[in-house]
Amino acid sequence: VRDILMYMDRTYVPTQRRRPVYELGLHLFRITVWEHPRVQSRVTELLLNAIADERSGLLTDDRSKLKANLGMLLELGQADYSNVYERDFESLFLGTTQEFYRLESLSYLSRNTATDYVRKAQSRIEEEKERSVALSFPPTTESPLQTIVDTELIERHAKALVDMGGGDSQNSGGFAALLRDAETKLDEMRAMYDLFVRVPSSVDFLRDALSERIKRDGRALIADQEKGASDPSSFVRGVLGMRERYDRVVTTSFRGEKKTMKRMREAFEDFLNADARAASCLAVYVDELLRLGLRGATDAEVTQELQKVIVVFRYLSDKDVFEAFYKQHLAKRLLGGRSVSDEAERAMVSQLKAECGYQFTSKLEGMFNDMRISRDMRDTYKAHKKNELEMNSNNRAPGSSKPIDIEVDVLTNGYWPSQNVPPCTLPSAVQDAIDRFSRFYLEKHTGRKLSWQTSAGAAEIRATFGTGPNKYRRHELCVSTYQMCILVLFNEKTTLSLNDIRTKTQIPDTELRRHLISLCTPKHRILRKESKGREIAHNDTFTFNPNYSSKLKRVRIPLVKDTTVNRGGDGGAGVATAGGAGASSAEAVATDGAIPAPVEEDRRHLVEAAVVRIMKARKSLHHNDLIAEVTKQISIRFVPSPQFIKKRIESLIEREYLERAEDDRRVYKYMA
Repeated sequence: VRDILMYMDRTYVPTQRRRPVYELGLHLFRITVWEHPRVQSRVTELLLNAIADERSGLLTDDRSKLKANLGMLLELGQADYSNVYERDFESLFLGTTQEFYRLESLSYLSRNTATDYVRKAQSRIEEEKERSVALSFPPTTESPLQTIVDTELIERHAKALVDMGGGDSQNSGGFAALLRDAETKLDEMRAMYDLFVRVPSSVDFLRDALSERIKRDGRALIADQEKGASDPSSFVRGVLGMRERYDRVVTTSFRGEKKTMKRMREAFEDFLNADARAASCLAVYVDELLRLGLRGATDAEVTQELQKVIVVFRYLSDKDVFEAFYKQHLAKRLLGGRSVSDEAERAMVSQLKAECGYQFTSKLEGMFNDMRISRDMRDTYKAHKKNELEMNSNNRAPGSSKPIDIEVDVLTNGYWPSQNVPPCTLPSAVQDAIDRFSRFYLEKHTGRKLSWQTSAGAAEIRATFGTGPNKYRRHELCVSTYQMCILVLFNEKTTLSLNDIRTKTQIPDTELRRHLISLCTPKHRILRKESKGREIAHNDTFTFNPNYSSKLKRVRIPLVKDTTVNRGGDGGAGVATAGGAGASSAEAVATDGAIPAPVEEDRRHLVEAAVVRIMKARKSLHHNDLIAEVTKQISIRFVPSPQFIKKRIESLIEREYLERAEDDRRVYKYMA
């Protein structure tokens, strides 16, 4: 008809402002044919039934008929700006779709596992996408359709899909259950994430489940450590295993999503910072690595292992506690020569420096510098002693013994952990050697003071066992300084009481008992104890054992472990400290998770220094702003509580470093 009336369409219709022939025909078709009572309802019903049959798995005769009818409705609506398509098809179609997926999702989820449901939901979503393309749904239909499908299949059941199997059931396939076997269920978890990511708010359920799983596993590790079921190194290995496992979950199943990475970090921080236990355990683990674990490792392997340590270190908020424990162990390794290599030690310090800055590692680097200077000093002293012996060789009395050799590490007091243990009484020959070194050192370094740490150090002594000239056995015993002092006493008498040994050596009682027990063990019974058992009675006596024997010419006498006694250093042949104030020390292991007292004291000074520094620059500052600024400045070492900072502010006010403003008591002013 339009072709027959083409001339009229081009000339008459525009000039007379009439409706074009084609549009007029569509208008007449709509009101005459489509809106006929026996046409519209039947066609709509047939369209909806055909789509329902497709969803039920039945093959439709021809999708082209569906597409043509839907195209007709769209065209009828566009011709006279009516809502034929929306009114007569779209609203009914979306309503039936919502009801269909609501019922199907409830039914399928009640009879199948979460993993099966995810596959079914993904399949349904792809089907709807393909149908939308095949039937050429307009965007106004396609977008609401996707929203309905996502809501009914995903959003309504997201929480259930995560929690299924969260209890004792292992077969429901919920995300919480899959996390229990994360190594083998990465693909299933990724499929669930890919489904949930269509509804961003639903992904929070997955992140929450991951976070809770990490916290639960972490608390289990801490509980094992508290009960003594695992040692500190095992605890850290457990944390590293967790980190590796859940990092793979985030990288693979969550496709490296940054929000999930943040939640994982927060979960690790939550259980690791419950107390100071994690910091002490990490220091013990690093000590084990640098003494034994990295032996024979390549540079790449060393770097890889240390980077794993740094990952856990980043989670710690009490980094100053780790530093205190780490310094204790580092001192023992350096003084005892127990490190696998200097390169590994320096690599660890470099990692810490990169993470926390120069100030954090300045004392650690000072310890390395002291050891380098001490090596040079030993070489210089050996040359000096050699020259002295040559000069005095002619004047030495016949039969006089050769002076004993000592190797001294001269340490700067401010860098090294100090034991604050009073010096014991050394054998006269050792004391003479110390005096000779002191004169040599102080001649070269005027104004310094040497303080000898007799609680540290080691010695090599020659001992003769046996009862006859032909039965003598000579061994070189590698012992601690305290053990040396005890053994030398038996050159004068073969039997001594505990009180005699204590009086002559001045060794602290707990350390004296520990070192005596070490010399009475079944494997290294250098001395015989009168009483039986591990304990030492207050009136016990000790007798030299001439029957001691060993297959080894050179025998190391290890110290027994005593968790009730504070562990001191036991490395080096002799240790002297020179310099200013003593450094703080900490227990080797924080078994109760408490902050060590020296670290607590350092924190008070650190916070007060930060407050004074800030107030000196700003002159006047509100309480909340000062709290925020102090926290920001020192959070690299530890995170102070507002109450802790407030106490230090009050202390500074009492000492007249600060004062409160008269008009506002929450404003502080700096007092010059």
